[in-house]
Amino acid sequence: MLSRIADILVPAVGRLSVTTDADTALTPGSIIAANHTSLADPAIVLAALRRLGAEPVIMAAAGLWRVPLLGRALAGRGHIPVFRGDRRAAASLDAAAEALGQGRMVLIYAEGGLPRRKDAAEAAPGIFRSGLARLAERTGAPVVPVGQAGARRVTSGSVTKQLAGLTTAPVRRPDLHVHVGAPLLLTGGREVRTARARAAVTIAWRTAAAHLGEPFPCR
Repeated sequence: MLSRIADILVPAVGRLSVTTDADTALTPGSIIAANHTSLADPAIVLAALRRLGAEPVIMAAAGLWRVPLLGRALAGRGHIPVFRGDRRAAASLDAAAEALGQGRMVLIYAEGGLPRRKDAAEAAPGIFRSGLARLAERTGAPVVPVGQAGARRVTSGSVTKQLAGLTTAPVRRPDLHVHVGAPLLLTGGREVRTARARAAVTIAWRTAAAHLGEPFPCR
C-alpha cells in the first residue's frame, strides 16, 4: 500500500526518473540499501522501486509507528521498526531476516539517520552502521545498492524550511532521480562488508546526482 501511495504522491511533488545498471536484478529475498538524505526520500525510493516491480518491506525508525494512521499502515504490511540504542534493536534484525527468508525484499538505510546539514545540496552517503553487514552475513542475501538524488530539493533543513519545501514542491516540481545498481554478495569481515556496501551505494548515488547535473565533488 505504501508503495502505491508513494507512486501516486511523488509525481505530484517532482519529476521522477529511474535508471538501472545493465545487470540489475531485484530478486525475492534481496536487501535493498539506499542513501538517506531527506524525509522525502523513502517515498521517492519506494515509487522508483514500484516502477521496477518491487515493493519491499522497510526498516524504519520506530517512532513512525506512533504516528496515527501511518503507524497502523506500517504494522499492517509487515514493515520493521528499528529501535536504535535499545535492547530491542536485535529484534529488528530478526524480523528482517525472517522477511528475507519468506522471499520478501527489505529496504534498509544503513546510515541510520539524516544528515544535519541545512542546505539542499547533495552529499555522499555518510558512515554506515553495522546492521546491513550483519543482516547480509546472517542471511547470505544479495545487496542491491540504490542511490537517490533530488530529495533534498523537496524537503531539507529546519522544520520551517521542510514545511516550505513540501508546500512549494508541487509548483516547483524539482527533478528527482533514483539509480539502482547491480546486486552484490558481501564477503569478508564485518568492516569490509560495511565498506563495500557503502562504496556501492555511493557509486549509485553519484550516478543519480550526475543525472541531475549536480556538480562534483559534492559536499
